[in-house]
Amino acid sequence: MITAFTFFSMFFGAGNLIFPPLMAAQAQSATIPAALGFIVSAVGLPVLGVLAVASAGGFEHLASHVSPRFAAVLAFVIIMAIGPCFAIPRTATTSYEMALTPFIGENNRLALFLYSLVFFVIAFLLSLHPEKLTKSLGRIMGPLLIILIAVMFITCVFVPHAPLGAPNSEYAHGALLKGFINGYQTMDLLASLYFGIVISANINQFGVTEPKANHREVRIAGGEAGVLLVVVYAVLSFIGAISGSIRSVNGAQDTGATVLTNLTTSAFGTAGTTFVGLVFIVACFNVCTGVLSTCASYFEEHFPTVAGHAVGYKQWSAIVAIFSFIVSNAGLSAIITVSLPVLGALYPIAIVLVLLYMAERPFSSKFPRVYLWSVVLVAVFTVFDCLVRLLAVFGIELTTVSNFLASLPLYSEQLTWLIPAAAGIAIGIVDGILRRGRKTDAGRDQ
Repeated sequence: MITAFTFFSMFFGAGNLIFPPLMAAQAQSATIPAALGFIVSAVGLPVLGVLAVASAGGFEHLASHVSPRFAAVLAFVIIMAIGPCFAIPRTATTSYEMALTPFIGENNRLALFLYSLVFFVIAFLLSLHPEKLTKSLGRIMGPLLIILIAVMFITCVFVPHAPLGAPNSEYAHGALLKGFINGYQTMDLLASLYFGIVISANINQFGVTEPKANHREVRIAGGEAGVLLVVVYAVLSFIGAISGSIRSVNGAQDTGATVLTNLTTSAFGTAGTTFVGLVFIVACFNVCTGVLSTCASYFEEHFPTVAGHAVGYKQWSAIVAIFSFIVSNAGLSAIITVSLPVLGALYPIAIVLVLLYMAERPFSSKFPRVYLWSVVLVAVFTVFDCLVRLLAVFGIELTTVSNFLASLPLYSEQLTWLIPAAAGIAIGIVDGILRRGRKTDAGRDQ
């Protein structure tokens, strides 16, 4: 259970805290189907990712079903996304904006600089011993976060509120699907592909060093962390629904933090703002420490020397922390704006890889070419779409291309990638059958 709490703490950050309440505040009477969709993508897929990676013996072994070179490139891109480019800097900027901005005002660059400096120094010091994270995250920070969320839940049970209203236009139809897409933004599927590295090191500290037994414990811890996440997401959805009935929110302007602040302010007054800020600091700090350890472990394994000089775990941890500190000072809005297109490219690739591996025995092992064809076709589409969206972020509009993409089936639901995935599976099956036929004919000729 301590390891499960550690896993939970590494998963549960700013995005996990703000997306369920905002979703439920807008969904209102449609909260249950929206929450179920969210749980499928924000819990189900990451748990499957943990199981798949543990069974495969590491993410790169899993991705090597496409090709070893592809596995190496994809692994590096994912590590940079869940680490120093997006996820780690977001933990500092989000907690800063929730804990300090309400009191000192917006656009205070000096305050952000000082806060993020202290934030990353402490996270770096804790990350120096990744095998001991269970002592900080599992025994203290994880349970503390759950206690803070429980306080908000109990508040909802007793605070007066109106009946749940009708869902807004986005959730009036297809709330389940909308919730599923919202689950992407947690980035947990991508994180799950590498968190097993740190969890495995912690399990070693309990004396479970034999690889198969260690992988089994990783799977168990991942499943238990999944149960904790389901319970917490259900609670946060309930909190969001109640908060939305007290004060309506605008999905285009408000955030999940606004939803939580509305509730705690209604119950506790101005002290509620301080309480929500504390919750965000704990959640973001947990994730920052866990991901920092994960990234440093990855770089130590794959890049032990740079320009002829040995670079160990501590040096890589410092490099990642410094890089993340620099990026965090760009501000939360800039980080989120750039990260969304990249996540839209990586998530479908990860989903296809994980689901194909989970179907390895009954299906994928019989048609191994489905890995290559489905992942490559999905990657071609999602990377192209990502480039178009990123150019738009930087003010370069490709209107004709954007209109064409928007006309594709399921594009508004961000599920167009299902089409190349299905085509890739079909082509992979045919390719496998033809290859087997050629081998059979060659054997006969001999």
